[in-house]
Amino acid sequence: MKRFPFLAGWIRISAQMAEIRFSERLAARITASGSRLCVGLDPRPEKHGNTVQGVEDFLRQVIEETAEFTAAFKPNSAYFEAMGSEGVAMLEQVIEFVPDDIPVILDVKRSDIGETQRRYARACFDEFGADAATVNPFMGYDTLEPFLDEAGKGIYALAVTSNPGSADIECQDVGGRKVYEIVGDFARRAQEEGRATDVGLVVGLTNAAEEVLGSLPDVPLLIPGLGAQGGDLQALKGSGRKAPNVVNVSRGVLYADDGTGFGDLAKRYAAEIAGALD
Repeated sequence: MKRFPFLAGWIRISAQMAEIRFSERLAARITASGSRLCVGLDPRPEKHGNTVQGVEDFLRQVIEETAEFTAAFKPNSAYFEAMGSEGVAMLEQVIEFVPDDIPVILDVKRSDIGETQRRYARACFDEFGADAATVNPFMGYDTLEPFLDEAGKGIYALAVTSNPGSADIECQDVGGRKVYEIVGDFARRAQEEGRATDVGLVVGLTNAAEEVLGSLPDVPLLIPGLGAQGGDLQALKGSGRKAPNVVNVSRGVLYADDGTGFGDLAKRYAAEIAGALD
């Protein structure tokens, strides 16, 4: 019901009437798959003959071989936009490839005000058919609001990311609190307001220290940084969080270059993650 843009109006009405919350769907997928792995779809055209068809065939194979071991897929819009209009069209097609029971998190990190942000929400949910999207919250809570009344959908607000520059803003003190704690307050506020959209947080594995996790609300976490970025799953042990969290791996599955198949790589990462989170 979620990946047919030409039915967007009907989908919106149906979702408001009957669709379960995004976090519930994600939790159901985690239970069904026994996995908390999120496979990031970050294609590099130069590895596929610099052709759109080569990239599309590659991603179809990745999805087919890893779906069994995957809780969610996360296409990163930048990699598709960099291929021009054909790449953007392919992004829609790739989202169509994903089985309906596996949530799609569109990684776009959108941030703007008013009508512009409403257009971004429409693009993510109605046109591309994503189940969730990443957003940049640093312009304030009002910039999240255009995304917050989408029944059955979710957003992940950047809280403390995996890059070294997270220390420049996200980890700074403001009035005795870290900036990422203020972002956590946005997720609490959305819950208290009873908004239709579930609000989760992006927490990089390289920064997932006990004091960070302990200061954030128990909402769904999207955790990048495992694999090529060098994050340590041991940081997640004993966190006691109950929300349906997923750990993203992109290059470690797509471009391992060790001869291991995509499905075997996904299975291996899923097992590693389960040992830390379950």
